[in-house]
Amino acid sequence: MNIKENWINYIHGLQDRICAALEQEDGKATFKEDQWQRPEGGGGKTRVIANGNVFEKGGVNTSVVFGEVTDTMRSQLKINGKSWFACGLSLVLHPINPYVPTVHCNYRMFEVYEEEGEAAADRWFGGGTDLTPYYLFEEDARHFHQTYKNACDAFDPGFYPAFKKECDNYFVNWHRNKERRGIGGIFYDHQRPSAEKDVQFWFDFGKTCGDAFLTAYLPIVQRRKQLPYTEQHKHWQEIRRGRYVEFNLVHDRGTLFGLKTNGRTESILMSLPPTVRFEYDYRPQPGSEEDKVFQACLHPVEWV
Repeated sequence: MNIKENWINYIHGLQDRICAALEQEDGKATFKEDQWQRPEGGGGKTRVIANGNVFEKGGVNTSVVFGEVTDTMRSQLKINGKSWFACGLSLVLHPINPYVPTVHCNYRMFEVYEEEGEAAADRWFGGGTDLTPYYLFEEDARHFHQTYKNACDAFDPGFYPAFKKECDNYFVNWHRNKERRGIGGIFYDHQRPSAEKDVQFWFDFGKTCGDAFLTAYLPIVQRRKQLPYTEQHKHWQEIRRGRYVEFNLVHDRGTLFGLKTNGRTESILMSLPPTVRFEYDYRPQPGSEEDKVFQACLHPVEWV
């Protein structure tokens, strides 16, 4: 069985299914596809949706890239070997309505080779899905986390608590007193096959988590997309979007990896929202609905 080819096929199929479901949910906007090639090897399919009924901006990207391991990758990314390969899907959706959360997900496989044409000397899987609400509906938070707990529990009951904690501790603006980007989800990285959990195990786990995305997110969109909102709600959404931008540009390993390996800048920065606010020392009113979500970002909550 060719793990690499099967993973590429799975990722492209997942992109098609997610895009079709999101277009149907939006009812107006459609994804525009931009196929690109990377001079050092490989390429990808960037699909962007904008100015819809539901989605103000979003992207569902896939990439299949490879190349020589550079000195920068050795020193900064701790990758050893002669050449590398990576394939994954990455998506971010920024809805118009502040009551609909922003969502991000990414599932990927990475291989390193010692010699040309040889089997992978090292291979690992990574991924996760996390939610960034602007207003907190506890039933939505519970639904989202329960969906991923169910996906994890089918493989190992220890996965959800471990990967939730990893997510809570990854999407953090450390420069803002440990303020989280959102209310988390799951996140895992550098999961290498072992005797107990072989390549097929991690392949199937990534697939199950990828397939869970629409189940986790679409019901929340359907519940919230018609709620009326004001300019004040939009103002708060843009303040919080600013925090999203800060995390992605300062701390996110995926963004930094893409930029350091001469990835496609437009595809990498697709994750940034269309409008944001940076207001000096802005703080929500204590006890307000805005403060409620802010507090959930300061102190991770056990939702399920």
